[in-house]
Amino acid sequence: MFCNGLRNLSEIGQKIASRGFHTTAVNDQLHLLSRLRVVDNSEIGKRAMAEGKPPKIFHVYNKTGVGTIGDKVMVAIKGEKKKGIIVGCKQTQQAMVPKFDSNNVVLIDDNGSPLGTRIHVPIPNLLRTILRKKTIAKGADYTKLLAIATKFV
Repeated sequence: MFCNGLRNLSEIGQKIASRGFHTTAVNDQLHLLSRLRVVDNSEIGKRAMAEGKPPKIFHVYNKTGVGTIGDKVMVAIKGEKKKGIIVGCKQTQQAMVPKFDSNNVVLIDDNGSPLGTRIHVPIPNLLRTILRKKTIAKGADYTKLLAIATKFV
């Protein structure tokens, strides 16, 4: 006999589920209003990070509405709307994808060219294949973003 007269583990699981406890794993995605760290050397990104007002996600360009590595997002930064590519997530990742200390974004303009000329942090190798597939599918040119990255992990 377990606690409170429950006979086996399945009864305990049903009791936990009936009380509204969640037992799922941690998500590896970014939701709306998640704060990000700008990791390129764009002027607006440097000013926002220096003032301690990091950008926040308010739209994710995919069907699910949550972002992961390689997704295009719309961020609010310094009272302006800018687009960006997520290049690192803090949450636990799937196998062979590195986990970062912060949620990282690289700011881009409307045609996919990065606003900065350098990326200060290493970006995952997985991003090369993800962005090349999206470049072919959407017609946007993300190869410039890969070209300014100096380190890959």
